[in-house]
Amino acid sequence: MIKKLPKSKIEFELTVAWADWGKYLDQAAEEVSKEIKIPGFRPGKAPRNIVEQKVGKGIILNAAAEKAVQKAYTDFVTKEKLEVIGQPEIVIEKLEENKDFIFKAQVAVMPEVKLADKYKKAIKKVNAEQKEKKAEVNNDEIELEMEKLANSRVKLVTARRAAKTNDSVEIDFTVLAGGVPIEGGTSKNHPLIIGRGVFIPGFEDNIIGMQEGEEKEFELNFPADYHKKDLAGKLALFKVKMNLVQERQVPELNDEFAKSLGTFEDLAALKKNIQEGMTEEWLAKIKEQKRNDFIEKIIENSEIELPEILARGEIHQMMHEFEQNLAPMGMSLDQYLEKLKKDKKELEKDWEPMAEKRVKSALLLKEIAKLEEIAADSIEIEAEMNKTMQYYKNVKNLEKNIDMERLYNHVKGMLENEKVFEFLEKL
Repeated sequence: MIKKLPKSKIEFELTVAWADWGKYLDQAAEEVSKEIKIPGFRPGKAPRNIVEQKVGKGIILNAAAEKAVQKAYTDFVTKEKLEVIGQPEIVIEKLEENKDFIFKAQVAVMPEVKLADKYKKAIKKVNAEQKEKKAEVNNDEIELEMEKLANSRVKLVTARRAAKTNDSVEIDFTVLAGGVPIEGGTSKNHPLIIGRGVFIPGFEDNIIGMQEGEEKEFELNFPADYHKKDLAGKLALFKVKMNLVQERQVPELNDEFAKSLGTFEDLAALKKNIQEGMTEEWLAKIKEQKRNDFIEKIIENSEIELPEILARGEIHQMMHEFEQNLAPMGMSLDQYLEKLKKDKKELEKDWEPMAEKRVKSALLLKEIAKLEEIAADSIEIEAEMNKTMQYYKNVKNLEKNIDMERLYNHVKGMLENEKVFEFLEKL
C-alpha cells in the first residue's frame, strides 16, 4: 500500500521472499571477497562461509539486501507507474537469513497539480486590463533618446584652457584623512566628466578652472550619510593634478548627423526609427508583464505540494545561471558574495520563493498544455533545434558533446510554453 506524506512524498513497504533475495548472498560474498585478501584464495573466489568468517555475516547480509532493494524498488516503481524524483530513503524493517526481507521506502514524486476552473476568469480579467494600455511614446522621450545617441557619438578635442563644466578630463588624485591615504583613495589618469556629480559634493567645483599640468590641494567633508561609515562626516585633504582637458563636442541633431549613421535619409527617418524601436520595446515589456500576471493568477488558482528536491534543484540551476552572468563582468560568485557580505546558503535562502515560483510555473503551464491538448509537433521542435545548432555551428565537435535528448526536451518545453501563453492571451 502506498501512503501519501507531506510535500509530495510517498512511503511504501515491500516484502521480498527469501527464495528471491537469498540468491544475492553468494553474489555479495563474491564482491566483498574481491576487496579483501583471504589466504589460499584468489580475489573473488573464496566460499561464502569463509568470507563471512573474515568480515562477519552482517556485512554480507547488508550487501545482499542492497541488491534486493534495488531490484524490488525498481520493479515496484515501474509496475505502479510512479514518477519518482531523486533517490529513495530506505529503512530496513527485517533482515534475517532464511526469512522474508522487509523494507520501507520514502521518495518524492511529481506533485499532483490541481488547477481551479476559475483561473480562466482571472486570465480574462488580466487580458481586459492590458488591452486598455496603449503603446504611447511621447515626443520628449524620443528627443531624450536622440540626445543620448548624439552623446554616444561625441568628439573629444584637447583644449588648451581651464577646465569647465561638461569637459572630459583626466586627473591624478590622492585623498587623505588624518594625514593617511584612505583605502581606494588614489588614482592615476582618472577619467571624469565634470558636472556628472560622480565625486562627493564640492570636488568637481574645485577642479573647475584648473589647467593641464596644474596641481591643487583642498579640503572637503565627506557627507554625513557617506556609504563608508568610517569616513562619514570626516574632513579629508584632496591632492589633485590635472593631466588632460578635453572639450566634448556633441554633434548637432540634423539631417547630416542622421546620414552619418549610415541608413537614414534625414533626421525625420531617424526619429521615426527610434519611435518604432521604443514602441516595440514598450510592447515587449507589456507582454512580459502580462505573462507574469498570468503566472501569478494561475498560481493563485492552484494547489501544488511542492517537493523540496524540486525547489533545491531549481535553486541550483539559478545559481549556475547567475555564475554564468557574472563571468562576463569579470566577477566570480565568491567575489559577489563577499561584496554582498553573505554566504552561499544565505543567498540560496533568499532565492527560495523565486525558485518555488519558477517550479510551480513550469508545472502549471505543463498542466494547462495537457488539459487543453496543446503540443509542439516534431517538425517544429526539429526546426528550432536546427536554429540552435546553427548558432553554435563553429563550436568544434558540437554534436558529440551536446546532449541531443536534453536539447530536444528543452526545445519541446519552450515551444509548448509559448503555445500555452498564446492560448491564454486569446481568452
